[in-house]
Amino acid sequence: MRNAGWGRVVTFTGTSEPKALNAAFTAKAAVHVWSKGLSRELAPHGITLNCLQPGRIRSEQIAKRYPTPEAEQEFAQAEIPAGRFGDPEEIAGLAVFLASDRASYVTGTVIPVDGGMSRFAF
Repeated sequence: MRNAGWGRVVTFTGTSEPKALNAAFTAKAAVHVWSKGLSRELAPHGITLNCLQPGRIRSEQIAKRYPTPEAEQEFAQAEIPAGRFGDPEEIAGLAVFLASDRASYVTGTVIPVDGGMSRFAF
């Protein structure tokens, strides 16, 4: 990427708002910090690094946690201001943008894609 003078790294992490003690939260936070630090070093070389934080995006894993439409809807109404789970295409569109030439000035970010579920600004 340095030799080419261009590159994109987009990671998928997860929530930064742990509700319980879990080693995965520490790992996700480490990826955020690593990406931010590395983005500062690589920006002069035309390389960007950004993290996407999926909220409840429909997937096999989410279907196991919310096995019925009623379970999904109950959670969405209680926790997600948008009132629904996201579709994979909604996060994919942002990932494609971040991987494009048009996102050359977007680097070192952590972007939640969660229908407003995050309670904190960062």
